[in-house]
Amino acid sequence: MTDELFSVRDQVVLVSGASRGIGRAIAKGFSARDAQVIVTGRQRDTLEKTAGELEDGKKRVRAVTCDVADSESIAAMVAAVLAEFGRIDTLVNVAGVNRRKRAEEFTVDDYDFILDINLKGAFLLSQAVGRAMLARGQGCQINVSSLNNERPLTHVTPYAISKAGLGQMTRALACEWGPRGVRVNAIAPGFILTDLTEKLWSQERMRKWGLANTPLRRMGRPDDMIGAAIFLASPAAAFLTGQIIYVDGGFTSGWQWPIE
Repeated sequence: MTDELFSVRDQVVLVSGASRGIGRAIAKGFSARDAQVIVTGRQRDTLEKTAGELEDGKKRVRAVTCDVADSESIAAMVAAVLAEFGRIDTLVNVAGVNRRKRAEEFTVDDYDFILDINLKGAFLLSQAVGRAMLARGQGCQINVSSLNNERPLTHVTPYAISKAGLGQMTRALACEWGPRGVRVNAIAPGFILTDLTEKLWSQERMRKWGLANTPLRRMGRPDDMIGAAIFLASPAAAFLTGQIIYVDGGFTSGWQWPIE
C-alpha cells in the first residue's frame, strides 16, 4: 500500500465469524495489507485451519475461540486479545446464523438462536471492545448487516429482525461514541455466493431472479466485501460514521421489471 490514506498497516483487527465466508475473506484482506488479525469463531479446529491458511509470512494470524452468544466467552476472548496486543484498532462483527421457515413456524428456540448470535452477541462484542476503544479515545467498528436491513425477504423473519436491529445499533453507537473518538459503520452485502448459500443459488429459478435484479448481473463473492471493510477502517473514512454501505451489485438501487 503506497497511499497511506487507505492503509491499515499495523492495525490490530478482530474479526468475528471469521472461519468461513465473508468473515474469512475480510480477515484475509486485512492480513494481506499488513494488519495484525485475530479471527474468532466457535470451532477451534476450523478456526486454527483458517488462521494458518491466512498467514502471509509477515504477521501471524491469531485464532481465539469465542461463542458470541455467550457473554462470558466474549469477555474472556476480548481480555485475552487486549492482554497480548494492548489494543484493538478495528472490530469487524461478522458472526451470524440463519434458519428459513414460514413466519408462523419459527419456534422460540429458532428465534433465540438467531437473535442471540446476530444481534445480542454483536452488541455485547461491540460493547466489550468499545470500552477499550473509548478508554483510548479512538477505534473503528464495522458491522456486517444485510439487504434485510433495507427491506426484508420472506421466510427469514427473525434474521431480518436481527439485521434491521444491527443497522439501528450501528447508528445508535455512532451517535453515542462519535464524540469520544470511536467510529461505527456497517456493510450490507447483497447476494453472496458462500459455502452456505451455494446450494440455494445453484437453483435455476433463484439464479435467474438474482441476476435479473442485480444491475451488475452477477452474484457477489466474499472477496467483494474486502474493499469496503479496508476503506472503513482506514484514514480515508476518518469523517464517516453511522453509515450503512450496501455492497450489493446495485440490488437496492431499484426494481427490475420485464419491460423493454
